[in-house]
Amino acid sequence: MSWHQAASIDQLEASGALEILVEQRVIALFLIDNTIHAVDGMCAHQGGPIASGKVAGNCVTCPWHGWQYDVRNGTNLLTGKQMLETFATRVEDGQIWVELPSS
Repeated sequence: MSWHQAASIDQLEASGALEILVEQRVIALFLIDNTIHAVDGMCAHQGGPIASGKVAGNCVTCPWHGWQYDVRNGTNLLTGKQMLETFATRVEDGQIWVELPSS
């Protein structure tokens, strides 16, 4: 596992959700109740842009076909399967870092 600088906290605070590209992976960042969550940025169904989905509580709904995920653990709330991968985050000096598997 290795840590990668992803975005500034200011960018995420401005929108609440942000799609970023880190090490050629699309990652969705969410700021919910002062906690940063990082998940695979593409829906497990057909690759929809998760960061563009509607957020309600800890749930994000894919804008393409309505699949819903808990951003805390990646669980698909409709099926319990087809989960999104989640990633650890940390903030240092106003920058968000995401931990990804080593390639």
